Amino acid sequence: MSVNRAVLVCLALASLLLVAAAFALTVGRFTLPVSSVLQAIAGEGNPMAQQIVRAIRLPRVLTAVLVGCALGISGAIFQSVSRNALGSPDVIGFTTGAATGAIVQIVLFNGNTVAIVLSAMGGGLATSLLVYWLAHHHGVVKGYRLILMGIGVGAVLSALNGLLLVKGDIDNAVMATLWLAGTTQGRNWLHVIPVAASIALLLPVVLICARGLNIMTMGDEVAHQLGVRVDLTRKIMTFCGVILAAVATSAAGPIAFIALMAPQLAIRLTSNSNLPVVSAGLVGGCLLLGADMVAQIQPSGLMMPVGLMTGMIGGGYLLALLLRGGCR
Repeated sequence: MSVNRAVLVCLALASLLLVAAAFALTVGRFTLPVSSVLQAIAGEGNPMAQQIVRAIRLPRVLTAVLVGCALGISGAIFQSVSRNALGSPDVIGFTTGAATGAIVQIVLFNGNTVAIVLSAMGGGLATSLLVYWLAHHHGVVKGYRLILMGIGVGAVLSALNGLLLVKGDIDNAVMATLWLAGTTQGRNWLHVIPVAASIALLLPVVLICARGLNIMTMGDEVAHQLGVRVDLTRKIMTFCGVILAAVATSAAGPIAFIALMAPQLAIRLTSNSNLPVVSAGLVGGCLLLGADMVAQIQPSGLMMPVGLMTGMIGGGYLLALLLRGGCR
């Protein structure tokens, strides 16, 4: 029954995501009807509408959807590995490490999109290795220790990011500051392709390893007895989670709380305690795309970065989670 419910929830979330994406393509400074949007995607109709949809709005919408999906899957992985609802890549510092790698490229080397993506991956991987090394205690990595070490490393890297902004060229520092706010504005196909490729390559690996990670929730010794290669599974899933978070960060900047909220909401919607890979990705896509639309159409008229919007929403969710004792 829970499997059928999970399938139905995923289908409903996918339908909601398609409807929201279609609506997002119609709103903006110039409102376009759905018919004009469909014609523009097909390369027909008004040339101006084609330029607006295909060069501006479609990359932005796809970036929001794919980044949300990547963060949702990454959050599900790390919450399962750490066995803690607070074990998301933004809380334990991996996103901050990816941001450090990207800022180094932006501020010090004036790097292009490809260089920023690669540097973000390197920064995220290096941070994850450092956090896991620090979290080892008598050969065991415990969830609470992983989170505390990640928070400490993230705080140091956040201070380093601030120092890089102060020491860098003023133009590059301004660009990096805007990027640090977390935004989908000005995204193009060079931002979409790396995230789409990473999800396409890593999602099958995550789905294959998900069963082993589900068994590991009963304890490493039990998983060993059931034939699960615990260390290898944990390393593969951690690598996939770090890459997904790093690529998402390189495309849209640090987006707060999506990776924290999406897996927990997916578990509640599906009523399934197994690793919510697909459902968490769909919830993450819906959350980020919804936040992006709210940031665009909110009444103040300001072009609010989507990272600030998710921060406000996610902050309330985190407080509710802590008050309910969901982080134990």
